[in-house]
Amino acid sequence: MSGETLLHIDGQPVRVKAGSSVAAALRLAGGMGAARTSVTGQPRAPFCGMGACQECRVRIDGRQRLACQAVCAEGMRVETSA
Repeated sequence: MSGETLLHIDGQPVRVKAGSSVAAALRLAGGMGAARTSVTGQPRAPFCGMGACQECRVRIDGRQRLACQAVCAEGMRVETSA
């Protein structure tokens, strides 16, 4: 076991440390870790880190989830335009 997990964020492969949250993977993938954009088009990143703010909503393997509460899994597909 390599201690790493490979997932895909918006079609791009991202390798992260095993056990990382999807929110952490978004941050590692570049930028500020934005999962959504505001009504004015500004990037929105996770805020609370515990699921209360809902700012980290993404689609994971076809289901809407909160990135801060999801653990990365091998082959996981994350779409930030959820």
